[in-house]
Amino acid sequence: MNTEMRIKTDTLYREVADKVAGLIAQGTFRAGDKVPSIRQMSRQMKVSINTIKVAYGLLEDACIIEAKPQSGYYVRPKLPAIPEEPDLNPPKPVSLQLTSTELVIRLMQDILDPEKVQFGAAIPAPDLIPEQKLSRILSSVNRRHGKESVAYAIPPGNKKLRVQIARRMLRAGCSINPGEIIITNGAAEAVFLALRTICRPGDTVAVGSPIYFNFIQMLKELGLNIVEIASSPSTGLHLKSLKLALQQTDIQACLVISNFNNPFGISISDDKKEQLVKLLARYRVPLIEDDINGNLSFGDDRPTVARSWDKYGDVLLCSSFSKTIAPGYRVGWIAPGRHYEGVLHQKLITNIASASPTQLAVADFLESGGYDHHLRHIRREYAAKIGSMSEAIGHYFPKGTRVTRPQGGFALWVEMPRAVDGMQLYKEAWKNGITIAPGTVFSTTDDFRNCLRLNGAFWSEKNKWAIEALGQKATELATKSQHL
Repeated sequence: MNTEMRIKTDTLYREVADKVAGLIAQGTFRAGDKVPSIRQMSRQMKVSINTIKVAYGLLEDACIIEAKPQSGYYVRPKLPAIPEEPDLNPPKPVSLQLTSTELVIRLMQDILDPEKVQFGAAIPAPDLIPEQKLSRILSSVNRRHGKESVAYAIPPGNKKLRVQIARRMLRAGCSINPGEIIITNGAAEAVFLALRTICRPGDTVAVGSPIYFNFIQMLKELGLNIVEIASSPSTGLHLKSLKLALQQTDIQACLVISNFNNPFGISISDDKKEQLVKLLARYRVPLIEDDINGNLSFGDDRPTVARSWDKYGDVLLCSSFSKTIAPGYRVGWIAPGRHYEGVLHQKLITNIASASPTQLAVADFLESGGYDHHLRHIRREYAAKIGSMSEAIGHYFPKGTRVTRPQGGFALWVEMPRAVDGMQLYKEAWKNGITIAPGTVFSTTDDFRNCLRLNGAFWSEKNKWAIEALGQKATELATKSQHL
C-alpha cells in the first residue's frame, strides 16, 4: 500500500471511531447499551468491515466500548471514574457464630417506606415490572380456569408451568423432566426446603462468602453451622478453599448462588461449575444451587447452571420469577434430583401448596413468548443502570473505593477504604432517606465492615443525589477516622 493510500485509510477508521465516540458522548448510546454490530455499522457508514473492526479496536483501547463473547460490543461506563474491583484476603474457610437478625429485619422493613430511596433490599425496579400485562393475564386465566384457580395446586404444582420451566432450562444447558420440578413460594422457600431435607440441627453447611443475608438467617433458624468459603469478586468461589474445608470439616451441604450472585453480581465460569460439581460428588456432599438471577444476563445468552454437570442427582437447583416478573407473585421452583420425595414432603407439611392463580398467570406469560420480550427489555435497562451507578460511585465516593463489575442482575458490591464503617454509613443514610445494605450482614465474620451492597435497580438520574450524599458521608467518615 502506498503512503497516500495508508494515510487515507488511517484517517477513515479514526473518523469512524470519532463518530461512534461522539454518539456515545451525546447520549445516543448509554453505558451498558449495545452498539451496532460490525456488519451493521459497515452498512450504515458505507465503509469496509475491516475499517469498522479497526475503529472498534481503537474504541476498545480507549475504554469506550467493550466486546462480550458471542454477544457484541457494549458501551463501557467512563472508566476513569470507575473504581477498581475489591481485593479479598487470602481464601480461607471460617466458622463463627451467626449474626443477629435485628438488622436484617429492619432492612426488609425499609421496603415498606415509599419515601426512602431503595438502594438496600435487592428488589426489582417497579417500573420494570409488567404490571398491566400481568393483570390482564391473571384476569384471563381466572376466567378460563375458574375452578382450578381457586383450588389447591397440590405439589408438585401446575403442570403447564413446570413444562415451561423445563423448556427454558434447556437454554441453561440443563435437561430437567417437568415431573421432577416442585413449585414453591419463591426461591427462598426452595432453598429452605432443600436445607430442611438434607440437613439436621447441628450439621454444617459450606457457603460462598459473602452470601445473601437471608440465607444466613435460614441457617440460624434451622440450627445449622456455617463454614464460609472466600469468593473472588471476579471469578467466584475459591475451590481450593472449599476442598480444604471438605477435608477438615464434616460438611453436609454446600449452598452457592452460581450466576450473578448476591451480593457480588458475578457468575462462576463453566469450568469452575463443572469442577465444583465433581469436587462435591467426590465427598458425597449435595449442592444447593440458587439460580434466581440466571435470566438477568446483560448479554444475549443466559449462563449455564452447575446442575448441567450433575450425574448423581445431588444438585438441588432452585430459582424463581421474583427478580424478573413480579416479586409479589411468589412463584419459585426447585428441581431436587434424587432428593425429590424429601423436598415434596417438606413442602406439603410446610404450607400445603403455592397460590394457584399466580402459577397459571406465569405459565401463560411464559408460553405466549411475552416473557422473552420482557427479558430483552429489562436486561438492557439493568445493564445501563449498573453502568451509570458505578460511574457515579467512582465520582462521589472517597478515593480508594472499589466496586465490582457485574455482567448481570442488579446488585453492586462496594468496598470503601478501611476507615469507613458500613454500619455507621447505613445509620447516617437511613436518617437521610436512603437505604443501603451494610457488608456485615453478608457474613458471620467482620471481614466486610467497610463494604456495602447497593440495589442498582433503583438507580435513576432522579436518585443520583442519593449516591452523592452517600459518597460525601463516606468521605466524612474516612476523614474523621484518620484524625482520631
